[in-house]
Amino acid sequence: MELVDTFGRVHRDLRIAVTDRCNFRCQYCMTEEGMVWMPREGLLSFEEIERIARLAVERYGVDSIRLTGGEPTVRAHLSRLVKKLAALDVDLAMTTNGVSLPLVANDLRDAGLRRLNISLDSLHRDRFLELTRRDDLDRVLQGIDAAIDAGFDPVKINVVLMNGINDDEIVDFARFGREKGVIVRFIEFMPLDADEKWGPERVVPLKRIMEEINEVFPIEPVERTSAPATRYRYTDGEGEIGIIATVTEKFCDTCDRIRLTADGQFRNCLFAVTDYNLRDAMRGGASDDELAQIIEGAVHDKWAGHGIDTVHFIRPKRNMSQIGG
Repeated sequence: MELVDTFGRVHRDLRIAVTDRCNFRCQYCMTEEGMVWMPREGLLSFEEIERIARLAVERYGVDSIRLTGGEPTVRAHLSRLVKKLAALDVDLAMTTNGVSLPLVANDLRDAGLRRLNISLDSLHRDRFLELTRRDDLDRVLQGIDAAIDAGFDPVKINVVLMNGINDDEIVDFARFGREKGVIVRFIEFMPLDADEKWGPERVVPLKRIMEEINEVFPIEPVERTSAPATRYRYTDGEGEIGIIATVTEKFCDTCDRIRLTADGQFRNCLFAVTDYNLRDAMRGGASDDELAQIIEGAVHDKWAGHGIDTVHFIRPKRNMSQIGG
């Protein structure tokens, strides 16, 4: 059986937020005043996460799971969860800010994690401090090295580009990726920021990113898949880049992602305005069949697209750190 919505999209990619907490205070995820974190008992336990994941894999053929947050490495004993999920025989990856990787990369790799995405929005110390409110650029760079040394392949660097803030670093990041042997993925700024200052004028579009890189390091397109990134490889064979153009080149018609928040809310889209409460259903004694009904109903209700470019767009009440990337 497959998870198919009314538009014929099959959903096989599950994003799981393991916590809403973070060791940064990034402008993209939270206000300067910070956030009120949910009580520990509000979070799904590892056993509850495993139950939902197993149901998605065994009943619906989900074959890709990504752990997100908040910052997933702040969750104690994370390698225990990784080991549980790795046993499901899926493509298991994680998105992290990289700060803790020198301490945990080898343990996560040994537990069964295979791929890492590391968020890094600037290579300039002062700008990094402004964006994250933490002077930890060196620790993130050390985390990237730790991921490479631990054998993660590929290691991807996620860069959210914002006009007037870090859009002058496009070629710098391309060069960084080539020198490190990592894949840099440029992500268009989306209306999920905590300060709600997003506007279309702050989006750096795919066309500009591609053209600026191509002028210095010639690139050619790679055939598109259901993955969110439009990929380009360097013509000299020195790796590739990806561009996730959620705003200017939306890919909703091929999206196969579903999401589970740290507090057990099932979401059928990053921009969904409705949550489907699996946590309370589980804790109320729901059977797997009853949980499956909730999941199937949620996927059935998925919209054709996020609608960012329309007058009908409704901004989600949760920001990125509360949803999971």
